[in-house]
Amino acid sequence: MLWLSSVRLICLAPTCGGNRATMGANIAPRDGRGNGHCGRCALAAWRPTITVMNLLERSPERRSGTGPASVARLSGTGRFDRRVIGVGGVVFAVLMALSGRYGFHRDELYFLACAQHLQGGYVDQPVLTPLLAWVSLKLFGVSVPGLRLWPALAAWATVVVSGLTAREFGGGRRAQLLAAVAAATMPALLAIDHLAGPTAFDVLAWAGLALIVARIGRTGDCRWWLAGGVVLGLGLANKHSVGLFAVALLIGALLSGGRRLVLNRWFAAGALIAAAFTIPDIWWQAQHQWAAIAMTHALNQENGGLGNISSWVIGQLIMTALALVWVWVAGLRFLWRSRRPLWRALAWAYGLLFIFFALTTGAKIYYLAGAYIYLLAAGAVAIDGWLTARPGRLRNLLLATSLTTAAALPLVLPVLAPAGIGWTYKVNQAMAESIGWPQLVSTVRTVWTSLPPRQRASAVIFTSNYGEASAINELGRGTGLPPAVSGHNTYWWWGPGNPRATTVVAVMPGPVDGGGDAAYLRQFFTSVRAVAILSNPYGIHNQEWGGHVYLCTGPRHPWAQMWQRLRSYG
Repeated sequence: MLWLSSVRLICLAPTCGGNRATMGANIAPRDGRGNGHCGRCALAAWRPTITVMNLLERSPERRSGTGPASVARLSGTGRFDRRVIGVGGVVFAVLMALSGRYGFHRDELYFLACAQHLQGGYVDQPVLTPLLAWVSLKLFGVSVPGLRLWPALAAWATVVVSGLTAREFGGGRRAQLLAAVAAATMPALLAIDHLAGPTAFDVLAWAGLALIVARIGRTGDCRWWLAGGVVLGLGLANKHSVGLFAVALLIGALLSGGRRLVLNRWFAAGALIAAAFTIPDIWWQAQHQWAAIAMTHALNQENGGLGNISSWVIGQLIMTALALVWVWVAGLRFLWRSRRPLWRALAWAYGLLFIFFALTTGAKIYYLAGAYIYLLAAGAVAIDGWLTARPGRLRNLLLATSLTTAAALPLVLPVLAPAGIGWTYKVNQAMAESIGWPQLVSTVRTVWTSLPPRQRASAVIFTSNYGEASAINELGRGTGLPPAVSGHNTYWWWGPGNPRATTVVAVMPGPVDGGGDAAYLRQFFTSVRAVAILSNPYGIHNQEWGGHVYLCTGPRHPWAQMWQRLRSYG
């Protein structure tokens, strides 16, 4: 038994760089290919060890895929199942086929506006998403499918990464394919990657970083931290939350006994690469009062607190297909019971961030969506033996997955007629907030053109939020409307427009957003008169439904001076 323990120790304790020639004179040096033990071995020297591995493969625990031996697989990775690419292609095709329905989401209009003001950073995100929006404008113009091409490609890549991650965990072709299908049927992934925004690329960044961590955990080759730095850097250039994932992984690695895998020059070099990607954003934030910190504080006040913890917990159960919840739980168990420190670090990261987000931003249930990619991949490997132990198990699992995903589709994708989505608003507001923007622009244009030319010369269009301003600026371009201004997020930093304006056409949302806008505007103007009501042709009671366009005159202070009081983050 002592000899067997020594074999296990040699095979399961990876060292950086993969050089194990110093372990003993009778051990052949590694040829660079990780096959689960110590590289390609001299057959004569390792015949007893191969016999041990064969016995493990034949044990009931190994066949079931649920026992302790299943989390300490000694075999190397198998061939990549190319069907995984096809599964991702199906997701891409579905997302693109539905990309033109309804219209732009308010956030997408905002990213197009940010693309017109390319800069090192913004109040609410770094530069990558606006940069992709700028590319979209150059290639396709103001096009909904053109803008949504990028998240559809991200979904495709995320599905492929899921299959690759299962392969790193020791999964064969069946486990890789199941992992890809599990990722492809995630309601969260479909909802997120239907829209262009930072979250689509954030999920991919989490999944990509987890893939690299899984590979380093299997091979012990710390040179992969350089690739990890590139993935993390691109993720940080898109959204800051992947940085929290990286910190949680580091803590998990230290807690799991993986100090040698993270406290080395390769990890440090990867960290420097990632940090280099953040320089433009940090420079912009330093020049703008660290606006992202104030924005984060506002979001925490709005979405955090004990009252949102229940929403957070329940929300995690609908990130994946309901039929696959037990699969990602099995994956979490698989990682936790693993003897590989970095694999266990992935479980630590999930647990730490589950608690952190529950306490700080519980209403944002999708903040952990990226973690379910690697949990599903681990789960697919963990249950692989169980699925094949009895005929019909895999078929029944796929059937249940198909049914639960189909039931979720009306909530996450625009498969219904626009007039029929009102009931979905309480669960997912995204689709309803993609309706009515052309009508809003038309209403504002009617009010604007009704003003006498002399009054228009000293007037500005002011909106309550960036969605309204961006709709006017992007969809109303070339219609005779001036650029709209807003105090919301980065728009405030772009200025008040005409600093000497004496008339303000104010666009305010409906009762869903709180109401009371007329009283608010009277703090700044002596005359506030409602001149139009906002609506949409489908009767969808979204954020703009029932809002008003106000004609505000008699400013109590100069417009440029009042601008300082109109800033709002959220």
